[in-house]
Amino acid sequence: MRSTARRRDAAGSMAVEMVLLTPVLLMFTLLVVAGGRYVGVRGDIEAAARDAARAASLERDLGAATAAAADAATVSLDRSTQCGTPRIGGDFIAGGLVTVRLDCSVPYDGLGLIGLGGSVGVSASGSAPLDTYRRTG
Repeated sequence: MRSTARRRDAAGSMAVEMVLLTPVLLMFTLLVVAGGRYVGVRGDIEAAARDAARAASLERDLGAATAAAADAATVSLDRSTQCGTPRIGGDFIAGGLVTVRLDCSVPYDGLGLIGLGGSVGVSASGSAPLDTYRRTG
């Protein structure tokens, strides 16, 4: 008799637990998805910075290198990712190393956080050597 009374008291507890835990589990899942998207977007921006550095290393002067880096970064990235003008550093001389830095803004929608306004800033840089026997201007 006593065990029957205990079973009746706990009869709806599993349903209540599921109602309370389902939103928490859903939010955790969305957070994991957003984290994965962030890592993917960061990888895309790093690849664009490497492509921009390689394109800049093929040019003969700093002005042409900046334009080539900007074109390469634009082609490599998704349209929702907004990047400023690539900043070129390093020694633009034969045998030097060209470094391109991209500072981008990725909207939260691009990370899978639908319904949230705003964006997150992501920066990346890439480097490429200049040919030792090539003339630069």
